[in-house]
Amino acid sequence: MVRIPLGPEELSRGLRLGELLRSTRGHRTMSDVATEAGISVETLRKIESGRIPTPAFFTVAALCRTLDLSLDDVAEATARKPDRADAS
Repeated sequence: MVRIPLGPEELSRGLRLGELLRSTRGHRTMSDVATEAGISVETLRKIESGRIPTPAFFTVAALCRTLDLSLDDVAEATARKPDRADAS
């Protein structure tokens, strides 16, 4: 199976997801959050850095549960931000 490369929008959305998770994690260590979510620290590190811009739904759901985020919060934070040209 050949995977189609992600476009700029998907990559940008992955960066926004990583920023949200990092800021929500706050003072908690990556290790604590990853363990509680049932994922590896390396997976969390890659998601937070945008190196995994499209993590599996169940991974996102587990992180949301661990960080007390709703999926609606994630959807809103990762939605496409209108460009200034779009807003006029």
